[in-house]
Amino acid sequence: MQFTFVTLFSNLIECYFQDSILKRAMDKDIFHVDYFNPRDFSKSKHMKVDDTAVGGGAGMVMNPQPLYDALKALKQQDKNVYIIFLTPVAKPFKQNDAKRLAKKTHIAFVSGRYEGIDERVMETFGDELFSIGDYILTGGELASLVICDAISRNLEGVLGNSESLDIESFESSLLEAPSFSKPKSYEKSSVPSEYLKGNHSKIRSLKLALSECKTKFFRPEQLLKHRIRKSYEK
Repeated sequence: MQFTFVTLFSNLIECYFQDSILKRAMDKDIFHVDYFNPRDFSKSKHMKVDDTAVGGGAGMVMNPQPLYDALKALKQQDKNVYIIFLTPVAKPFKQNDAKRLAKKTHIAFVSGRYEGIDERVMETFGDELFSIGDYILTGGELASLVICDAISRNLEGVLGNSESLDIESFESSLLEAPSFSKPKSYEKSSVPSEYLKGNHSKIRSLKLALSECKTKFFRPEQLLKHRIRKSYEK
């Protein structure tokens, strides 16, 4: 898998791949990362990449020319690259998207800056547009990393134990059950006793009940989805 980050600030992204699971995956050649800077493609005298918004309004907008030419060059390099724009005015990114996109061979993440990206560039090059939440960030780099991380975990060999994926939140409609580690008791708080008895059937039942409780508290709409799905399965 190849990940390309189209960004004005690659240094914000590079450090994320220097440690932990993703570094080990890169060392094993499971995926590779490179960068395209739109400023390198600017034709303006001072390498500008932004301009005032047509129609007025506060702030600057990413000028179409540098980003358009950067993405054109990227497509010439690999016609099969799948280009994703990160913007708050898009559909929300979900776990199923991460699993689906993990089957691609080359994904490019385009990080916006200023007040956003010229719409014409997104219409020309965007294979998909995603938002990671209903809030505004300074730029798209963090959103790009979030989605790249979620996709990477679904690549074969990235996780030490692939079965870890099966129990994570959003693999079903429920949030993941609470996790505990040793020691059994810490600061007057103990692990649920059923976890310690070795009856895996009862442990699974308890985890399901706890998962439903957590989902009901934090994400009640997900619990409704779970119950509707279960009713169809009967």
